[in-house]
Amino acid sequence: MVFGAKKVGHVVSSVGGNGVGQILAAMAAALLLRLFSGPGPAFLPENETSEENDDASVTGDDTPPPASKVFPVTITWRNINCSLSDKHSKSWRGKTWKITRHNGVIRIRKTTLLNVLAGQILASPRLHLSGLLELNGKPSSNKAYKFAYVRQEDLFFSQLTVRETLSLAAELQLPEISSTEERDEYVNNLLFKLGLVSCADSIIGDAKVRGISGGEKKRLSLGCELIASPSVIFADEPTTGLDAFQAEKVMETLRQLVLDGHTVICSIHQPRGSVYSKFDDIVLLTEGALVYAGPARDEPLEYFSLFGYECPDHANPAEFLADLISIDYSSAESVYSSQKRIDALVEAFSTQSSAVLYATPLTRKTGPRHDIKFSKRTVARRKGGWWRQFWLLLKRAWMQASRDAPTNKVRARMSVASAIIFGSVFWRMGRSQTSIQDRMGLLQVAAINTAMAALTKTVGIFPKERAIVDRDRAKGSYSLGPYLLSKLIAEIPVGAAFPLMFGAVLYPMARLHPTLSRFGKFCGIVTLESFAASAMGLTVGTMAPTTEAAMALGPSLMTVFIVFGGYYINADNTPIIFRWIPHVSLIRWAFHGLCINEFAGLKFYHKHSFDIQTGEQALERLSFGGSHIRDTVIAQSRILLFWYCTTYLLLEKNKPKYLQLKLPASGQIEPHLKLEPLLETDQPPLLKPVEQNQQFESSPVDQIRPFILEGAKVKEICIF
Repeated sequence: MVFGAKKVGHVVSSVGGNGVGQILAAMAAALLLRLFSGPGPAFLPENETSEENDDASVTGDDTPPPASKVFPVTITWRNINCSLSDKHSKSWRGKTWKITRHNGVIRIRKTTLLNVLAGQILASPRLHLSGLLELNGKPSSNKAYKFAYVRQEDLFFSQLTVRETLSLAAELQLPEISSTEERDEYVNNLLFKLGLVSCADSIIGDAKVRGISGGEKKRLSLGCELIASPSVIFADEPTTGLDAFQAEKVMETLRQLVLDGHTVICSIHQPRGSVYSKFDDIVLLTEGALVYAGPARDEPLEYFSLFGYECPDHANPAEFLADLISIDYSSAESVYSSQKRIDALVEAFSTQSSAVLYATPLTRKTGPRHDIKFSKRTVARRKGGWWRQFWLLLKRAWMQASRDAPTNKVRARMSVASAIIFGSVFWRMGRSQTSIQDRMGLLQVAAINTAMAALTKTVGIFPKERAIVDRDRAKGSYSLGPYLLSKLIAEIPVGAAFPLMFGAVLYPMARLHPTLSRFGKFCGIVTLESFAASAMGLTVGTMAPTTEAAMALGPSLMTVFIVFGGYYINADNTPIIFRWIPHVSLIRWAFHGLCINEFAGLKFYHKHSFDIQTGEQALERLSFGGSHIRDTVIAQSRILLFWYCTTYLLLEKNKPKYLQLKLPASGQIEPHLKLEPLLETDQPPLLKPVEQNQQFESSPVDQIRPFILEGAKVKEICIF
């Protein structure tokens, strides 16, 4: 370590010039050491590995379970409370969602409920989450079983095919499958299971390129989550935005996953009848209140018929239930009557439901028990090596960058078009005194055009890509260092092509310094500037919450660099408080290098003694005298490293963090109610018909009941 530190110190001292440069070089060197050192295999936190030895033992064998093995679980949640504090108060007195049955009413939105159960509530100092969530009788914090969460948004790299997406996900998440044949077989089985064989070799596509359909994208999202063979799959409105046929195909896929042993919990909005018939259990929520929870299909209709609400013949049960628990806002009278009906149903279910909310009968397979305790080494997410991740991500980044034909065609056309326009305006400049100003203006607009083109492209794409990276990192698929380095290297060939096109067209048209070496330096300077602008775009895309915000922030920052770019205001005349800006302006350093490359050794026609006779005199007037092109290269390299390091730190700092359930106070936890087996002959408790004007009493606080979902051979729970 001492030897390494000394070498780093020598490198920093040799690269840095002034104090600021040495500081930036030291920061870059330290960050590069952090990147290339890379983390090893990802194990569970210390507080989770310090549990009892029997929790970390495997019955009979210590080998990891196969990747395709699914272990059903029983999910129990009790006393879960999600509170949002007031902005100006540190006490938890703001909006509160209660998932536990407290005072007879459950108040929570379906997506919030799903996020809490899946552990997908984003951490915030204003949020507080407490309660008990158990898996097979064990606290969920031990991570003994895998969860999968399918979001509403389908986020993919648009230029990859379906097969490539699944293959890369398998390579990143299942490094233990080292054989190519085994991995291909695993992916093919997934394609068959999801019904994606027909589109396996089609690109996913996006708004610019037509690809697979919305239903196929949703099934591909399921496939990416199924790579790790999760026991429980959470899906947030998987049919949103799909037509009836595609929604049916997605739900058929979910049903097939249930038959394969997975437990599926999803939220859905007004499904069609054939979709509703696939559910085993449903939870009905309206305005955050619980109206019904229990078996699906005919049981809810029988339950509500006891209150006088009969489902018409040949009607969609899901539509009937949705209409029954919805508020009609067409008039004041309809709002009052529907709200009164819903309040009565909520209170009725609260006061007349059983002590434990049972799920439907389960059909278990005969065989060994599934509550085996696995070793922590089998459940900790294991990543591949740093370099393995790098090569896989480099492959993905190269395919995405090289296949993005619409973007690359637009950039190529804009580069050639802008070069033709500038070349026509500054057509074949001579050596007169007036050509000096023309040359400076051309070099300035060349620097601005190159930087803005690279910046605009990056800030328009990276915010969307960042969402994919955040999702993958949350799953533990790869580290941040391999991703950034692979992205930088993969985009070098494509990113360098457009400045070279621009220079190849502009240089001869404007008749700049006509030597091959000067032309090569010109192209090299604008190419390096393009990379620095792209790195700046990554930082802007990381800071901005949306693409629109990034598109507004990026050009604003670039405008500041343009003002201090060396052409509009001389560095010697810059106010003291702003003199640091030219040193970090990539426009200024590009203009600096282009001017030196162009004016050094150039002679101009002159008539008077006060005329500029040589290019060196023109450089003196710009305060560029005595400088060299290598100063530009070093400065641009520092700027590029600075923006990449800043992007790394921001992405690391903004990595998604999720709230963990905290145990409630001991006095707030009711005794655990034993789950009795629900036999086929058991019937739900008989409910008395509810009169329209009947009053209800809230259940006492000590009657809080847990909600239990059990997954085995057949189980699909829907929340809507």
